Amino acid sequence: MTDTSEARSADGGAAAAPPSRVRRLMRYVPLVAPVLLWAVPCWVLLYTGQHWPLPVTVAGTCLFALGLVTMPVAMMRGHGKRQQDRAAILGDSMLGSIWVLFTWSVLLGVLLRLALTLAGTGDGQDRARIVTWSVLGAAAALLAWGYAEARRVPRVRRVEVRLPRLGPGLDGTRVALITDTHYGPLDRARWSERVCEEVNALEADLVCHTGDIADGTAERRRAQAAPLGTVRAAHARVYVTGNHEYYSEAQGWVDLMDELGWQPLRNRHVLLERGGDTLVVAGVDDVTAESSGLAGHRAHLAGALDGADPDLPVLLLAHQPKFIDRAAEGGVDLQLSGHTHGGQIWPFHYLVRLDQPAVAGLSRYGDRTQLYTSRGTGFWGPPFRVFAPSEITLLVLRSPEGPAGSAAS
Repeated sequence: MTDTSEARSADGGAAAAPPSRVRRLMRYVPLVAPVLLWAVPCWVLLYTGQHWPLPVTVAGTCLFALGLVTMPVAMMRGHGKRQQDRAAILGDSMLGSIWVLFTWSVLLGVLLRLALTLAGTGDGQDRARIVTWSVLGAAAALLAWGYAEARRVPRVRRVEVRLPRLGPGLDGTRVALITDTHYGPLDRARWSERVCEEVNALEADLVCHTGDIADGTAERRRAQAAPLGTVRAAHARVYVTGNHEYYSEAQGWVDLMDELGWQPLRNRHVLLERGGDTLVVAGVDDVTAESSGLAGHRAHLAGALDGADPDLPVLLLAHQPKFIDRAAEGGVDLQLSGHTHGGQIWPFHYLVRLDQPAVAGLSRYGDRTQLYTSRGTGFWGPPFRVFAPSEITLLVLRSPEGPAGSAAS
């Protein structure tokens, strides 16, 4: 009898299934996406009935064409092997700007034009020019606001989380969470100091960093990361790697965090004891660690919980929310994650949701496991945050015998 799952081709090799149409199309996304990002606003703002004077149309078209060429080149030079910070700043800023302009060209280009038509406002040229100026005004305002939001010290988001297995002695335990600081081409050493001062003001029992410390090696971004050494916690400061560490010599970041007094939880755990009760605080490497090729780096929950009493509640640090399926299977009570940035620039969170089970906030998986996903403390790439504010999170853990109710602010 022939096992069809092991069918062989005539030359003895395995019969490979042809790639799906979706996968074939995905190969062209890196080429098509930049063209759409620049071409759509160009068309909406210049060629949909505005009848601009010829010099305006030509100059505007050349400006969009220049952006289409410059942006990918700057990003490759900034984030590729050369790691040129000035190129990264230029490319990232252009990416964020054109994303906002693209989004609002589509939205206002359709909705506002429809509203003006229904209202009988002006002729076709008048309506087209109103749309153009409205799109440009909205984009400029959102980018100015988004830049200020990205560069400010994050607001503190307070969340109470009830854990049924948490002992009464641990009721009220304060856990401060920062994540996705992304120290990078823009020097944010002073911002880093102010973030650490804000964390210290929370007087937390436990302080966690769930990865993506920086874009660049530990040696290159040391000055921006150094203030993390001033963070205080009553019991422990713990850290796990994010995917961006594996783009920039992850072991160097593990070593630097250890040097700064943080405990890297690389598939291991520590115990937090308070009021006669114990909480297991575990951490795993990022899910991309194994493919990085670094020896010993992988996400291994069983290793992280090895030797822990299974009757004790478990707080797990895992950079990406998608680890929650394994956490739920392993009986974890609460997983803390980052990675998503809350989408960072609306409406990008819809795309993030295709890859991750949660984008921000507290969610539940199964009977026991909860997930808190932070919107991140810093920003990656484009120095903008639009409708996705950054955060420093203070989680107050509650036992069944603690005060009733939960809240977030």
